[in-house]
Amino acid sequence: MEVTLIFLLLLLLPFRHAVELDTISGSQFLTDGDTLVSPKGVFELGVFRRGSSGNRYLGVWYKKIPSTVVWVANRKSPIMGASPVVLKVDDPGVLVLSNNISTIWSSNMTRRSPKLATSVLHDTGNLVLMDQNERIIWQSFDYPTDTLLPGMKLGRSFVSGIEWHLSSWESNHDPAPGEFTWGAGTLGYPENKLKQGPQVTFRGGPWSNQRFSGVSTFDSNLTFTYEVVINTSEVSFSYVLDDSSILSRTTLNSSGQLENWVWVENGTKWQLALSLPRDICDSYNICSAYASCSLNMIQQSCACLDGQRFVPRDEKSWERADWSGGCVRRTSLDCKNGSEGFVKYSNIKLPDTENTWFNMSMSLEECEARCLKNCSCMAYANPDTSLEGRGCLLWFNDLFDIRGYSVGNGGQDIFVRMASSELVAESNFEKKGANIIIILPVTILGVLVIGLFSTWLYARRKRNHAKEGKSMDASENNEEDIQLPLFSFATIATATASFSNKNILGEGGFGPVYKGVLEEGIEIAVKRLSKTSSQGVGEFKNEVICISKLQHRNLVKLLGCCIQGDERLLIYEYMPNKSLDSFIFDKTEGMILDWTKRFNIIKGIARGLLYLHQDSRLRIIHRDLKVSNILLDQDMNPKISDFGIARSFGGNETQANTHRVVGTYGYMAPEYALDGVFSTKSDVFSFGVLVLEIVSGKKNRGFIHPEHDHNLIGHAWSVYSEGRSMELIDDCLAKSCNPTEVLRSIQVGLLCVQQNAGDRPNMSSVIMMLGGESALPQPKQPAFFMDKEFLVADFSSSTYLAGSVGDVTITEVDAR
Repeated sequence: MEVTLIFLLLLLLPFRHAVELDTISGSQFLTDGDTLVSPKGVFELGVFRRGSSGNRYLGVWYKKIPSTVVWVANRKSPIMGASPVVLKVDDPGVLVLSNNISTIWSSNMTRRSPKLATSVLHDTGNLVLMDQNERIIWQSFDYPTDTLLPGMKLGRSFVSGIEWHLSSWESNHDPAPGEFTWGAGTLGYPENKLKQGPQVTFRGGPWSNQRFSGVSTFDSNLTFTYEVVINTSEVSFSYVLDDSSILSRTTLNSSGQLENWVWVENGTKWQLALSLPRDICDSYNICSAYASCSLNMIQQSCACLDGQRFVPRDEKSWERADWSGGCVRRTSLDCKNGSEGFVKYSNIKLPDTENTWFNMSMSLEECEARCLKNCSCMAYANPDTSLEGRGCLLWFNDLFDIRGYSVGNGGQDIFVRMASSELVAESNFEKKGANIIIILPVTILGVLVIGLFSTWLYARRKRNHAKEGKSMDASENNEEDIQLPLFSFATIATATASFSNKNILGEGGFGPVYKGVLEEGIEIAVKRLSKTSSQGVGEFKNEVICISKLQHRNLVKLLGCCIQGDERLLIYEYMPNKSLDSFIFDKTEGMILDWTKRFNIIKGIARGLLYLHQDSRLRIIHRDLKVSNILLDQDMNPKISDFGIARSFGGNETQANTHRVVGTYGYMAPEYALDGVFSTKSDVFSFGVLVLEIVSGKKNRGFIHPEHDHNLIGHAWSVYSEGRSMELIDDCLAKSCNPTEVLRSIQVGLLCVQQNAGDRPNMSSVIMMLGGESALPQPKQPAFFMDKEFLVADFSSSTYLAGSVGDVTITEVDAR
């Protein structure tokens, strides 16, 4: 009844001015437009809007920076519609947000609260509810959203059961809880972990000597003090600024990035001081067990802890840069004989501490003895070197998520259990000292040597290739200047609604592809390199280098790229009609592409290939031409896409050989699939397959005619040889087709798929034949029989910007 009277009073006062309150109580309440302001005017609480939905939320923001919201009360239950709301302290001492119908949010105290309670906002940003003796009975700091402010905690209270952790917004415009969280793990030795759902994506490392071993120093002059509590009542981490006048916040954004910001008064802007994860080596457990991730001057790499005592579990996968299997001991442990010992590894981020035991009063010698007595103990360390030699941490599982650091850059020491035979190698060294030189997986000297050697090797290879007249992968030409715009990760995350699943256009070997809209209203397509992608940084560089130098109306336009931490993004012009295969292999959609459109598409693809082979600055062989890599703009004009495995040639080169066959089964020329020989004529073969698929509306791979077991190429050859080529045409083209153009297209397609590469026409001849009226050469038998003769060992599904399903791409096959 009381709430109803309040709303009636509000409706009778339409010209009421907004009020700044310093206290909320049962008699002094906050309504729409009013705000609760902290004593020094640092923070402000009120109702705000986000996005175009019109939904409203109760939140706290900086009074001078109202766009920066640091806490949201009703993030799970927005205020919908235009009904007025009121925030007051209700009986018995509960903070309540309600409208004239129901309660929207409340502080929801589980224990009985005093009746005479009041609520104030502190200059720390903490909204508190106090009893008459000013004792805090509820506070917003116990329920963080996406922002950690100085004085807030991450961790858990074992007394109250409260867990303090950050959770991202769903998007920049929706404060509902997103899929990312950042908080302290309390199983084993406590450490902070970033998670996407239940999956750990980054680990901050254990606390050590006034810092976390997995977090670098801040890129600013910000000075602060960590406050760490680890006892039977509570595990918590927080920080306090030495200068309380500085505005600082740590946020977990909707893209899963943890960022620390400092307000720069002169520049009136937020300055980024730290962003995590920083790079590919920050990706959780990227190298798996007993392996260390390190960054050198060239790229990220994984290495077994010392390359002698530990070896890759799967050598072949390791050589292909597939580190998922991790490493294993070269010599198995034999705890029963009692002769095992430990080898020291230095300058590393200590492994995941979830399956650990710790005692911070033990000495390191006592720690070693404790571990040696337990056959399940795999390693020990002192996690906090600030405790004057005290501190013991034991691992009872394989060692995961290790990172190597250069000397003096924050790494720690760990002592790993070894079989007695593995201890002989260090007999001439002090057990816990000089052996660092031979055991350390990556030192700064190693990084320099690797970098200099790689640079020298690249220069030597380039000179040798020039002397021998051979080509290099486009990915090797990374010294060339690439004039390509760089987008910030935040810009692309905003454009794609934080890479929402609703915006996915497709997913392939590279990773998912998203639709996005930039602030200027420009529609884009974003390819995001997946951490589990069968492709990698090499293909990313290759595509950037190739396509950034290519400009043609029948090639997809690359607008820019983004490289931030372990993120690799390619930003393309958006193709509203997606890809060719979504039309020609669908009976309903296929009717949209009449013969005139299909013939124009064939000619457009031919012009694009001619440009790649002959007229571009680089002679490019695409190596993966297929219908799913042909995108269609709003006018159904074709554009060739996906240059991740393309190769470039120089001068008059037209052919090369490779031991790594890549491409899509069903489109590969026989000389390439069987012998690794590729040339412009291997692209011509793929084009021929593409023409036959466009004409027939059927896939070459998977097609089986009821009267024979040939694939599409074999069937096309059969009906052509018998003068029945028109039987090949797609049924939906019967009324719209031009028979002369159809027959010419089929014949050109068969000329392109001839068995011998030398018999195939080049693309300039193809264009003349498609547009001319003179008699065409008679094709020889095509290479259709190869479909059954060669076997492929390694397949992975491949879709790209189009988002189609069903192609099979050979990611790597040794040539015969």
